[in-house]
Amino acid sequence: MWKAVASTVAVASIAMGVNLAASKPAQAQDLALNLCTYVQGDDRMRMRQRIREERIRLRQVYEGVRCNDLSLIQFALANGSMDIGTFMVSQLPASTLSRTGDLAWAEANGHGDSEVAQAIRERTED
Repeated sequence: MWKAVASTVAVASIAMGVNLAASKPAQAQDLALNLCTYVQGDDRMRMRQRIREERIRLRQVYEGVRCNDLSLIQFALANGSMDIGTFMVSQLPASTLSRTGDLAWAEANGHGDSEVAQAIRERTED
């Protein structure tokens, strides 16, 4: 299952505004692959550790990382990774959650009743 993730991870400008310099695309690719793997395995602790090691915030890289052409939250929903999905929702600003369309995707793909979708609704209400 890990190989399926590895072969389809796409990174779009993950290095912008982060400690990962544009001259280190392999490091950015490695980080993206790790994040996708942690989401697939519902491993919140390892994700938090890796983010801390890189001295970044999830909000800095969230929109640049795609797993099997899905955002990290969409990928969490598709894999039933509710713990890490709700963690990511708590780490992202409401504006990012609104802009990415993760809630609309969840509702359109049968995940509208999930705890992650509910967490997104709560964060984006105002």
